[in-house]
Parts: sequence; structure tokens; C-alpha cells
Amino acid sequence: MANRQNSDITLIAVSKTLPGADIAPLLRAGHREFGENRVQEAKAKWPELKMQFPGCKLHLIGPLQTNKVAEAVRLFDAIHTIDRPKLARVVAEELRKQERQLELFIQVNTGEETQKSGVLPADADSFIRTCREDLGLDIAGLMCLPPIEEEPTLHFALLAKIAKRNGLPKLSMGMSGDLEKAIALGATHVRVGTAIFGARAPITHLKGE
Repeated sequence: MANRQNSDITLIAVSKTLPGADIAPLLRAGHREFGENRVQEAKAKWPELKMQFPGCKLHLIGPLQTNKVAEAVRLFDAIHTIDRPKLARVVAEELRKQERQLELFIQVNTGEETQKSGVLPADADSFIRTCREDLGLDIAGLMCLPPIEEEPTLHFALLAKIAKRNGLPKLSMGMSGDLEKAIALGATHVRVGTAIFGARAPITHLKGE
């Protein structure tokens, strides 16, 4: 696809809202990269799944509150949603405390949407420097969620441009409906839920996240 090797692209199966029983068939088939939106939900099902299926890599792809950082660092292997200085500082402190290394992505709000998390494109360079130079975070790449009503390629291209000028090799972008476009523009991680598991209703009973 897009003259890219399959080995260059990580397929993150988005398993949010699904019970372990629904995730297990994909695990038995050999898939090991999964994405979750909520720390609380992931904590309820993934420790057992990780014991049953060694080698799993769990990606946090939803917003992270500072009071959930300790649990997130303990459970997840990658965080895609570093989006503000306070969160970056707490993550850096917790990584040192737990002596862990996670794959970290900065979320960029490429559409500058007020209701959406992410650093603004104009602030991305300085925030990346703060994370790297002041906090000592090993930032792997950038992540974005394009506005639903806009052409995603414009946002994918912008994210790739910011990543390139900052020497960041990884791009977490593209979902079920636009992953081909994302891959063509350099995505290294695509987050696919519906195309794998089908449509599902959101969880409404989880609080405090």
C-alpha cells in the first residue's frame, strides 16, 4: 500500500468498550498491538489478558488526566496523547519513579478545535523542545485526530511536516475510514477499531476519567 512495507506500519486494534472475551479471538490469531481510550477500562481487563497472551503492547489513545498517570505508566506501553506541559511533567516524573520507558507521542490539535485535546500547531515546536530538553522525555512521534467534517489529508500532511522538521520518525494517524490516506502520507501507526471489531456503543458508566 502506497509503496510502503507492511513492517513499516503498526496496526493498533482499538479494543475500547469491548470485553476480554471479544478481544481474545484476535489475540489467539496472533495480533499483539491494541489501543484503549480509558485507563480505568483498560485496568479492568488487560492485566489478565497480558498474562494469557504474552507480548501484548497496549497503547493509550484517549485523553489522560494527571491523576491517572501512575496507573497509565504501569499498564500501558505507549501513550499517544501527551498534550500539555503539566501532563508531560507528571509523565516524566512517573517514568523515572517506576523506572519504565514508554513510547510517547505528542497529540497535535491540527484542526484547532476547542472541544478537542492537543497542542496547537503553532505551539508544537516549542512543546516538543520542552518535552525533550527540559523534561528529558524521549518523544517518538506525533498523533492527530482530524476534524470529522474536513479532508483528513490536509491534517495528515500538516502533522508529517511538523514531525519532519523536529526529527520525529513516527506518526500516529489514520483510522478505519481514512487509513489508506494516512499511510500514503507517512503514518507509522494506524488506529483501527470499527473495521476490525465492527460498530459498538460507547461505554457510559465509567466515571472519573
